[in-house]
Amino acid sequence: MVTINANAKINLTLDILGKRTDGYHEVSMVMQSINLFDTLTFTKLDAEEGIILHGDVKGVAKPEDNLIYKAAKLFLDTYKINSGVEINLIKRIPVAAGLAGGSTDAAAVFRGLNELFEMNLGINALCKMAEQLGSDISFCLMGGTMLATGRGEILQEISAMPKTNIVLVKPKVDVSTAWVYKNYHKVQDSVIHPDNKAMRKSLIKKDLQGICKALGNVLEYVTILEYPEIAKIKQKLSDYGAMAAMMSGSGPTVFAIVEDSQKAKDIVSKIQLDFDADVFAVETAEKNF
Repeated sequence: MVTINANAKINLTLDILGKRTDGYHEVSMVMQSINLFDTLTFTKLDAEEGIILHGDVKGVAKPEDNLIYKAAKLFLDTYKINSGVEINLIKRIPVAAGLAGGSTDAAAVFRGLNELFEMNLGINALCKMAEQLGSDISFCLMGGTMLATGRGEILQEISAMPKTNIVLVKPKVDVSTAWVYKNYHKVQDSVIHPDNKAMRKSLIKKDLQGICKALGNVLEYVTILEYPEIAKIKQKLSDYGAMAAMMSGSGPTVFAIVEDSQKAKDIVSKIQLDFDADVFAVETAEKNF
């Protein structure tokens, strides 16, 4: 039996550089893992039992459609492993939240099965598999602080973000990542693009004020038009003393950088009274490999 924690992520920056010939968008973004996590436990089964998935798998009609199942099947098929596997999921990361909940669960499958079947595969082999399923999975395998380019699958390790208190606010709406990217063209001429160079310099200096100033996400412009509550959450977080607040990924989750853990707890208490939302106080997390 093997147990793996699957960390969520936030985007410190998210920029779109253009549309690719393959239909995807070319991105450049600084991603950061946080210690809000799902927990997956893996147990070997006889081959004829196949892949059995237990737990909270919202958003899919059947287990075979879940990224967890797809990742397990891909791993077993790729390495011709004649075994079944039982996977138990404890879900904590909100679904369709801009926090890579599905991608990080898939990454945990690769890590967990690598350990369960004693394959001793390196990170490059795992990331190569991950690219077949989704752009964020490679980052979730690595964790920590990374610059992601291409479709999001090309990763460069950069200076780690200092340990930081984060407040997450996920309003009770689900946002489709595909929908947000599809509608980006409507706002692309008016967005302010984040400065990734400034972000990287601030990370090198461990300058939290500089990190806050360099935050930027072009997808905010799309999602806030449809869900103006996101802008209200950002404003409230600032009013309550957060150093900075921004939407993560395609949303709708807003994260705030907060100077200490007590202030983070105070903000959580206040925000919970203002909005019908899932609210968490977390910290940044270190890399997995």
